[in-house]
Amino acid sequence: MKSLLFALIFAVAMTIQAAGQANPDHYSIFTSDGKPATLEDVMRAVAASDAVFLGEYHDDTVAHALQFEIFKRAVEELGATRKVQLSLEMFERDVQVALDEYLAGKITEDHFLRSSRPWNNYKTDYRPLVELAKEKRLPVIAANAPRRYVNMVARLGKDSVLSLSSEAKKWLAPLPFGEPSDAYAKKFNALMGKIHDSSLPVSPMLYSQTLWDATMAYWVAQGLKKHKGSLVVHLNGGFHTESRLGTIEKLAKYRSKAKSLVVTMRYEENFRTFDPAKHTALGDFVILTDSKQPRSKR
Repeated sequence: MKSLLFALIFAVAMTIQAAGQANPDHYSIFTSDGKPATLEDVMRAVAASDAVFLGEYHDDTVAHALQFEIFKRAVEELGATRKVQLSLEMFERDVQVALDEYLAGKITEDHFLRSSRPWNNYKTDYRPLVELAKEKRLPVIAANAPRRYVNMVARLGKDSVLSLSSEAKKWLAPLPFGEPSDAYAKKFNALMGKIHDSSLPVSPMLYSQTLWDATMAYWVAQGLKKHKGSLVVHLNGGFHTESRLGTIEKLAKYRSKAKSLVVTMRYEENFRTFDPAKHTALGDFVILTDSKQPRSKR
């Protein structure tokens, strides 16, 4: 039994150690206006923040290594004086109980994964962060709205979720969850290949995206409220927080005094060059990663 326990501990340690190898040869860090920056600059900004949003392309292996490194350094550098929390778009709110049970050692990882609908790239890209949080006994927030309700809004409209049971509503941002900003709507419609026209009604798909943003922001805000003075490190797809829109706008509604930091990561063929037309103000920091690196399998 002791040998088995040692093997498990060693396996977790090796997973965490391997994940932290963010190679500077495969990324470049810039400020929002394109000035070169370092990981130390990012960490200083992290220390001055309440919530840090690490925006990613979900199949970006370099970004995932950086996310782990930033979270690990936050724990090491700030953990003695502040509780550091991990928050994930990758888990939906209705699996928080299973996540908490796993972190507390009450259920096995196998049962946790069977119960939590993990993404296909969980083991390679997000597990190292969860395991580090588990080792350090840190909270992990399942921040996302359940996909069935996001889909419900996309099909049936914004007000459809008002008919849900009181139990189901507990997994969402407070209802009604509000309107998207004009800037966010314009960006979303451009992404969807539409021409923005403020005279047209907002599409149900935009409202489903807004529910997604609002729910993540609400549970980040609740984490900050529960643990005074803590730091929340939140992972999400870059679109949700780029240009300080979406989830960042919603966080300002739920916790207006929270200091948020946006780090947007995206892969580019020419990752050493900041293109002002493409990259300006995508985040407080913009990290360009090497597009030639292998992609994660989702």
